[in-house]
Amino acid sequence: MLTSHRDSPLYTIANPESIAFFGASGHPLRMGSIMLSSLIALGYEGAVYPIHPEEKQIQGFTAYRSVDEIPAVPDLAIIVLPTNIVSRTLEECGRKGIRHAAIISGGFAESGDSGVDLQRELARIADTCGIRFLGPNCLGVVNTHLKFNPTPIQAEGPPGFVGLASQSGSFLTQMHNYLYRIGLGFSTAFSVGNEANIDLVDCIEYLGACPDTKVIALYIEGIRRGKDFIRMARSVVPRKPIVALYAGGSEAGRRAGVSHTGALAGPDEIYDSMFRQCGIIRAFNLTELFDYCLALGNLPKPAGRRVVIQTHSGGPGATAADSCGRAGLEVPALSSDTIDALKPYLPNTASLQNPVDITFSKDIMNEFREIPDVLLRDTNTDILMIYILSPHIFVKPMLERTGMKPDKAAEETVAMMDRLGDSFIEVTKKYDKPVVVYTYRSLQEQLMRSLLEKGIPAYNDPDRAARSLAALLRYYEMRERSTAS
Repeated sequence: MLTSHRDSPLYTIANPESIAFFGASGHPLRMGSIMLSSLIALGYEGAVYPIHPEEKQIQGFTAYRSVDEIPAVPDLAIIVLPTNIVSRTLEECGRKGIRHAAIISGGFAESGDSGVDLQRELARIADTCGIRFLGPNCLGVVNTHLKFNPTPIQAEGPPGFVGLASQSGSFLTQMHNYLYRIGLGFSTAFSVGNEANIDLVDCIEYLGACPDTKVIALYIEGIRRGKDFIRMARSVVPRKPIVALYAGGSEAGRRAGVSHTGALAGPDEIYDSMFRQCGIIRAFNLTELFDYCLALGNLPKPAGRRVVIQTHSGGPGATAADSCGRAGLEVPALSSDTIDALKPYLPNTASLQNPVDITFSKDIMNEFREIPDVLLRDTNTDILMIYILSPHIFVKPMLERTGMKPDKAAEETVAMMDRLGDSFIEVTKKYDKPVVVYTYRSLQEQLMRSLLEKGIPAYNDPDRAARSLAALLRYYEMRERSTAS
């Protein structure tokens, strides 16, 4: 295991102070040009040296005819060139003194026997020159904390805490918007492609030591170094959760993986057993992968499986209770002390069972402050799950009907949502207990975005929330078993 993430060859790849960029040009729709544009858009502050045999300026940077003409030795080469000149280019980088690369170009082992030979030659050159590289046939790396995103799609939102290692480039670059919308973001993310030099095991080791990474997500089509994978995952899981999505378990998935990155998949049961041995949480689709990361990266260890549900409508409460039951969670009765403490804040129509159905609020602030406070105090509450229908949809029209101008009504509504969110966060911080919310409306509404940005996991479905809580419990149970053994 690394004593510091700086000791990994991936450190320079993810934290370069200078880049030699091969493949960008004045043509705006070429892959290299698009990737350079993304790098600029996020605000990368290091030196950039585009290499082009003819053009003198590319996207505001001085271009150089060859790597030999660059006035410094860059930390990283990003290569987006035709397959037949990649090996020669890597060799030129080695002679220049460049020791790290991301090879985006495809046409190697994933394309058949001729591509396998080309990839072997690429690996041989790298070994001779002492170069460590991602790829080929990948989309490189993202480090949001460095404002470093040389991938085809621009990053969105603030830096995050999810470290990704993916055998699919799209799972890296196409996830920026998806993660932002659910309140997540990458810390550092790697697309490993064909893994000719650096593989998933190396990425797990780096992300396990990366201080910006709270939880590791893996997209896997096949594992090449099985024993090393198990050893590395076992060493990381006691300190950080790992969630894996394996796409090679079916015959169709196996064929797709071979044609995609040349990965050799195995039977689903073998991977399932391997993940259990390592303490890795398995996800069965992309939604689960990042839903679980949202919970694991934000929530404290639960004391148990008992979930108390707060709602102001019977249907959402009943579906949440059903979801909890199917996920193996418990929905206990409230203590008599808790019921007595709730009564001053609830109307006569409310249900004092679990789920606690408020039906309507005597004071909207009670839903976000006093009632959660009472429920979190209950010794039977290990986890609190709350259904939220953001009241802004009622507040603004009501203010306008009193004669308030629309702009002023909107301003007052925003201020009220901020107060509700701040009060709720203040209450949850008093208790070392997991709290999640769910809604059937958009997570982009102001109140929901505010909660997400302050570390409260929010889901569009109670079933997603319940399965994420079950994953949280599984992680701590597996971690305790591995520590005990």
